[in-house]
Amino acid sequence: MRHVIKRKLPLAISLALAVATASASAIAAEKNVNAAGLKLIFDESAQTLLSLQPDAAKGVDFLSYEHNSTREGPGYYQLGDIDLRVRKAGGAWQDFSSALQLQPVKTLTSSTALMHADITSDLPGIPLSVSRSWSVDNNQLVLRFTLKNTTSHAVEIGGLGIAMVFDNILSGRELDEAHEKANYAEPYMGMDAGYVQVVRLNGKGPALLVLPEENAPLTGWMPILGDTNEDGSPVIYNDPTVRTHTFEGFYDWMVFNKGFADNEWKGKKQWNKPRSLTLKPGESYDTAVRFALAPEVRQIEDTLSAQQRPVAVGLPGYVVPKDLPAKLYLNSPSPVKSLVVEPANALTVKATSPQNGWAAYNVTGNQWGQSRVTITYEDNTVQTVHYFVSKGMAQAVSDLGEFLFDEQWFEGDDDPFKRGPSIMSYDNDTKDIVLQDQRVWIAGLSDEGGAGSWLAGIMKQLGQPDAEEIAQFERFYNEVIDGRLQVNEGEGKHGVKKSLFFYDPEALPDYEYNPDFDWTTWASWSKEQSDNLGRSFNYPHVAAAQWVLYRLARFNEGLVKTHPWQTYLQRAAETSIAMTELAPHYAQFGQMEGDVFVAILDDLYAEGMNALADKLKATMKARADHWSELAYPFGSEMPWDSTGQEEVYAWMRYFNNTPAAELTREVILGYDFTQPHWGYNGSARRFWDFLYAGKDSRIERQLHHYGSTINAIPLLDSFRRNPDDTYLLRVGYGGMMGGLTNIHEDGFASAAFHSFPDYMEFDPYTGDYGSSFFGHTFAIGSYLINDATFGWQGFGGLTKVTNNNTVTITPKDAFRNRVYIAPAKVWLTLDAGKFSAVTWHSDTGEITVTLDEATPYTPVAMLNIASFGQPYQPQEKQSKTAGRISLPLNKNTKTVLSLTSAAAN
Repeated sequence: MRHVIKRKLPLAISLALAVATASASAIAAEKNVNAAGLKLIFDESAQTLLSLQPDAAKGVDFLSYEHNSTREGPGYYQLGDIDLRVRKAGGAWQDFSSALQLQPVKTLTSSTALMHADITSDLPGIPLSVSRSWSVDNNQLVLRFTLKNTTSHAVEIGGLGIAMVFDNILSGRELDEAHEKANYAEPYMGMDAGYVQVVRLNGKGPALLVLPEENAPLTGWMPILGDTNEDGSPVIYNDPTVRTHTFEGFYDWMVFNKGFADNEWKGKKQWNKPRSLTLKPGESYDTAVRFALAPEVRQIEDTLSAQQRPVAVGLPGYVVPKDLPAKLYLNSPSPVKSLVVEPANALTVKATSPQNGWAAYNVTGNQWGQSRVTITYEDNTVQTVHYFVSKGMAQAVSDLGEFLFDEQWFEGDDDPFKRGPSIMSYDNDTKDIVLQDQRVWIAGLSDEGGAGSWLAGIMKQLGQPDAEEIAQFERFYNEVIDGRLQVNEGEGKHGVKKSLFFYDPEALPDYEYNPDFDWTTWASWSKEQSDNLGRSFNYPHVAAAQWVLYRLARFNEGLVKTHPWQTYLQRAAETSIAMTELAPHYAQFGQMEGDVFVAILDDLYAEGMNALADKLKATMKARADHWSELAYPFGSEMPWDSTGQEEVYAWMRYFNNTPAAELTREVILGYDFTQPHWGYNGSARRFWDFLYAGKDSRIERQLHHYGSTINAIPLLDSFRRNPDDTYLLRVGYGGMMGGLTNIHEDGFASAAFHSFPDYMEFDPYTGDYGSSFFGHTFAIGSYLINDATFGWQGFGGLTKVTNNNTVTITPKDAFRNRVYIAPAKVWLTLDAGKFSAVTWHSDTGEITVTLDEATPYTPVAMLNIASFGQPYQPQEKQSKTAGRISLPLNKNTKTVLSLTSAAAN
């Protein structure tokens, strides 16, 4: 759900910042330093860093200097601030933060440091002395803290956080300005091999890397929240900058965190084993981080290697289905000494032959859920790699279908909102359907948070059709969507309502609304508000359902029984057009799931429905022409968003606007990365949708929200066009597989994972997971590549090299209906049938396709061949249906087809 707010800073937030500004002290004196290829601006009194501008990119500032006029005063964090939780042995914890005070620090003499100070005065009452220095080493900036126990008793440090204050403040910025100036910091919590990468929203380099320099393992990542006291005074571990859609908040790089893990986070499994340190009287502890620049995001791993850091590469990633082993490659200055898996039996990790200087391991998933591999190198450097073991993809998706059509099925015979029969939202805490929520759409079968579950239910049928589930969905379509959720006659025909559930005691005086809910907010829509047709984001869900029903009816036999395929395709097109006519304001933005509109248009032309296709094409061309005029064409009702890029990219490709498509792709890489962590690998940045679709409603970095899979669609499409750019494949496939982790062992699917250390679990609501599953089902497939460093690899499938010239991939993804052969640049897709195996013959350029046997519902396979290099075609002429190659399947044996290129002939 994307609540309507202006693209500039909302008034309430502006007022809050104005109050903060009025109460702030005068701007401190500044000191400018040019060093290490950086322009640095320090607060001369506090010796914190206010600005960090790389010489290599004029006008770029990784820090929030531009916002300093509204961020001056007690409680406002800057780079160089430190948070500490300490105690005497056996005593109570005490909390200290240098951001909480504004005492001038004591300058210390140094012949080598840019700035050096005793900052103990900023930490009144602390049983330590604390000094901080900024220096240049090997032409790079280094931040160092020295903590010394000045008492006569031992002091335990249970919390040590180095504030990571980068410019992720979008408040008051237009979309274009935000993409040019703002950036996001993302952590890899890999201990001594960990790092923070800071990348601008536009994806352009250079990228800033914060690296452990000395005794600074990235153990955890603690949010700096936004609470204040009632009088507005600061609260420790909080920054008064208002956290909202336009500002996620800052974070602490946690070196030690056991003091929090044993208290506020008790019972929550952290990414790494919590740590603390005890200093004896007179003992000191140095901790330091280094700042390095990577020329661009694709070169982060190369930069890490150049900095003599351990680098881990998991292929295809860090989500490991039980029936599909993965590979782990390690490159470090020091050899591996030991490798430990936690829980012990979760993974089997076995060493195999090194690959071009990289240590190589086979990784097999055994136990469902999270696991951690701790690698200790000979020099005692410690690295952690974080995995998630899932069921086999096909089994996980089958379980999801059963859960949706059983546990989430609602008959609703006496429901006054007429929501049944349907697949409703679900609360995994109460183990029950969500019939009421003050955010009415969640219980109203519309918007992402309410339509999510039924959307997942129909998308599952696209590649794993089940006759009974389809029959249930047809009931839902005919009795609820057609004529209730979607208007089917008169004024507003084809329009989609915002919600079937609403809060309107006058309209329903006998209905008992839950008195524990707050029904006074904007989210508790009345019946009139819920009936509104002006929200474009509701239309793709309905269009997707109609399109899948068309595909099922057209290319299978006996699965769809209520309407002919022509009806569903026509209605899908009419819904798409109605979106622009009945919801024009929001239709100016890219829509999540918007790829379905392109698919509908292609199918209209393939079926000869040219008049309707021409109308839809013209409608979408007008939107695309508008986007082509914008510097960043994927704006949203939000001041920044990561959901419109998917559709914008699709239409830019369709209308051959390659520069705009590539711009959109690079922007995705500004908030979607690869790293050795299942939760962050391919996990597109989202931090506000728990407000609109989660049970626990708060601003928080979401892991594998639906942005992960839908943003993977453009990345994978770009990779198929340029298979040398394997970075795109790694990020895209990470997003695809991330969408699988939301499916629990019993089939329940969560909206997203809560990443804050006080939670560390999937949200109990199904919420908007359907949009995520749309992305997964729309684009998941198996990829065969020959990587320049790691050799033959299968993403989504098992590979077998029979000789130097022949490689076979056996698909293991849930649908087995898409295979990409990178050496040939050929994308094979099935609209009916399943691939059993695909073999690449490098000596002849031939591709051998093996298809599964016929089933009662699928006697004929429907094959599409998309070539991004030399055109490929079957050796023998085949018949076609709606543009697809029609291949009658054998009942008891597999069907084999040979494809050759024009070059081979």
